[in-house]
Amino acid sequence: MKAIWILLSGMLAAQALPAHEGHDHGDEAKAAVVNGNAPQRLPDGTLFVPKSAQRGMGVLTLKVQAETLPKTLELPGRVIMDPHLGGRVQAMIPGRIEPAGAHGLPAAGSRVKKGDILAWVVPASGAIERSNQAALLAELKAGLGLAERRLARLQELADTVPKKDIDAAESEVASLKGRMAAVGGGLSGREALVAPVGGVLAASNAVVGQVVEPKELIFEVIDPDSLHIEATAFDSVPLGDVAAATVAVSGRSVPLAFVGAPRRLREQALPLIFENHAAGAGLALPLGQPVKVQVQLKTTVAGMPLPATALARNTANQVIVWVKTAPERFAARAIRSEPLDGVRVLVTGGLEPGDRVVVQGASLIAQIR
Repeated sequence: MKAIWILLSGMLAAQALPAHEGHDHGDEAKAAVVNGNAPQRLPDGTLFVPKSAQRGMGVLTLKVQAETLPKTLELPGRVIMDPHLGGRVQAMIPGRIEPAGAHGLPAAGSRVKKGDILAWVVPASGAIERSNQAALLAELKAGLGLAERRLARLQELADTVPKKDIDAAESEVASLKGRMAAVGGGLSGREALVAPVGGVLAASNAVVGQVVEPKELIFEVIDPDSLHIEATAFDSVPLGDVAAATVAVSGRSVPLAFVGAPRRLREQALPLIFENHAAGAGLALPLGQPVKVQVQLKTTVAGMPLPATALARNTANQVIVWVKTAPERFAARAIRSEPLDGVRVLVTGGLEPGDRVVVQGASLIAQIR
C-alpha cells in the first residue's frame, strides 16, 4: 500500500508542474485556435485562407475550360489620326492669330463643323499687296474648279466609290471656298483658318496675338467615331494570315479591323494599320497614345483563356496562378501563357481543364506569409 501511495503522489505532482516556463497548456491551445483562423502559408507551400478572409479580399475563382482560339501576336502601337475623316489646319501666310468671333478661339475638345472659320491670320503688314492678292485669288479659283469637277465625278460614281473619298472631296471644296472668301472679300489680306472636316478639336495651338509662320500647325480635327492605330512589327508577320486585332481600353477589349500595311520599312520595322468605326471610338484614346495591339492570325492554338488579372509572380519571378484545391486551400501553379486580346491571356501549359483559378484577389493571396 505504501508503494501505491508513493506512485499516486508522484503523478499528482507531475500534473501540478507547468508544461513550460511562463505559460501553460491552456495558452498553447488558445494560440493554436487563433493561428487556425488566420490566413497562413503551410509547410508544403500551399496557403490556408479561411472563408472570412476570402470574402474580405474579394477572392473570385473561375473554372477553366480548354478552347481553340486564334493565335495572337502582341505588337507595340500608337494612336494616329484617321487620314480620311480627320484633318489639320495650317497657316499659309505669316502673320498674327486673331479670333474669328466674339467667343474667342475654340478650345481643344470643342466640336466644330466642316467649313467653320476657327481663327484668322492677319499679315504683319496689315494687308497683302493687290498684285499678290490677285495672284492668290486666281490660284484658289483654279484649284476650286478642279476640286468641284473631281467632286462631281465622284458623286456620279457614288455606287462604286467609297463614301470617305466623296467626303474628302467635299471638304476640299469647302476649304477652297472659305479661302477665296477671305482673300476676295476685301478682308485686308486676312487668311481664314477653316475646319476641313467636322468633328472634335484634338489640338489647338492658337493663342490670340501669336505670330505664326507658313505651314505651322494651328488646329487638328478628328472624327469622334473613328479610331486608327498603327502597330509596329519588328519581326516578320504573315500579312496574309492577319485576321483582326484588339486593343485594351479601360479594362475592356476593343476590336480592330486590319486596314493594311505599307511595303516600306520605317526604322527597321513594318507598320500595320488598324481601325475601328463606332460611336465615340475616336475619343477612347488620345492621339499619340502608346498601346499594346493584340494581332489575331488565322492559325489557331489550343489553350485555356484566363483574365490577365489572374497572373502573378513568385519569388523566382515565374508566372503563376493560384488554384483552389479545397474550400480554404490554394496552391500555386507555374504556367505558360500567350497574349489573347489585351484583357485575357491563353494558358498553354501548367493547368488542367476543370481547375478553379483565382481571377480576382490573386495579388493579395500572393502576399500571405
